[in-house]
Amino acid sequence: MAHNDHADTPLNKIISKFAIMPIPQIYLDNASTTPTDPRVLKSMLPYFSEEYGNPESLHTKGKNALVAIDNARETVAEILNCRPSEIIFCGTATEANNLAILGTARAFSLTIQAKSNTSQPTSQSSSQTDKIHVITSLIEHSAVRNPFEQLEKEGFSVTHVPSDKEGFINPQDIEKAITSQTTLVSIMYANNEIGTIEPIKEIGEICKKHNIPFHTDACQAAAIDPLNVNELNVSLLTLNGSKIYGPKGIGILYVKQGTKIEPIIHGGSHEKGLRAGTHNVPAIVGFATAFKILREEKEKGNAHLILLRNKLIEGILKTIPDTYLNGPSPSSNKRLPANASITFKGINGQELLLQMDESGIYVSSGAACSEGTEKPSTTLCTIGLPQNLLHGTIRFSFGKQNTENDVEYVLKTLPEIVRKLRQRT
Repeated sequence: MAHNDHADTPLNKIISKFAIMPIPQIYLDNASTTPTDPRVLKSMLPYFSEEYGNPESLHTKGKNALVAIDNARETVAEILNCRPSEIIFCGTATEANNLAILGTARAFSLTIQAKSNTSQPTSQSSSQTDKIHVITSLIEHSAVRNPFEQLEKEGFSVTHVPSDKEGFINPQDIEKAITSQTTLVSIMYANNEIGTIEPIKEIGEICKKHNIPFHTDACQAAAIDPLNVNELNVSLLTLNGSKIYGPKGIGILYVKQGTKIEPIIHGGSHEKGLRAGTHNVPAIVGFATAFKILREEKEKGNAHLILLRNKLIEGILKTIPDTYLNGPSPSSNKRLPANASITFKGINGQELLLQMDESGIYVSSGAACSEGTEKPSTTLCTIGLPQNLLHGTIRFSFGKQNTENDVEYVLKTLPEIVRKLRQRT
């Protein structure tokens, strides 16, 4: 074998030294998805290869899987303070939102049609759905916004309530929008982009007073209080496994007993006939485990997130000129603990994201489901962000795995990235 005479030269030693120094990987996109907690993964594993039965089967393997689902349902129900029978397991939170919105509105439409078919005909000819009114906000996630757009195509009347400059929905605006034909209100618990925590309890009280079903997308709010469905006055509530250190591909919908709702997926009689399809037992078990851990550790976990979030916000606003925080003040208890939405003047958010990625910092320029679109964020437009700033926003969102060292690395790296990008313009 030939001997390499240059293998141990000083130059090669220097190259070798730097070659083994990897770029740090700082994941700050936890509002998009979180890493699965090892304890959650451990709880799921038996249902892939040991207790793999179909819970609809009558044999022992099937019964064991069914017991696991029942136990998971009871765990979730206990946390939400509801009946286990009111928990519906879905494939995703998007599916759960669609079921809540489309299912409730269409159920009411069918009720009207049934009454119309049994009543005397009138000389008036109008679509039955024209009489049905639903309310949502202008700052909803696309998983809520798009189902309401679908209802509009089907002839329903939709009111989109605006927010103030910090992203808050005024409960009085909801009450003013209610008509005698209003059949559903859907307002997110916490905004996924700018972190605003909405007055869900107050909105729920208004809906309860008017006897109107109230849905909230609580995917970003699983670790905040209250999460008691009775205290919140909600009829429907959505949660997502991938936002709580659980698996992807699992969502839940709380449906208050007595709420009229039609399935949007048709097939078997799974989930009380509301969600056809073979149960994803590992994901259901993982969701319940993750949800239980999150709630048990929420106080310590939220304190950790707030510490990191505030350090990052203070550092960026102090060291990088022409930067602005979107949403409520860090001192407010109405901002999600993990969220820091910051706009950089004179910067394209997509370019900044890519430059940060090259430095090992993983963030989002908005909602992950909207990445790649040229359209400005609906939420940022609604809160009144100036046109010249709409495309310069980065969302930093922390997770329990993040450390103060992560923040320090960002504060050390980001100012130079921003400076170079601004020089190009």
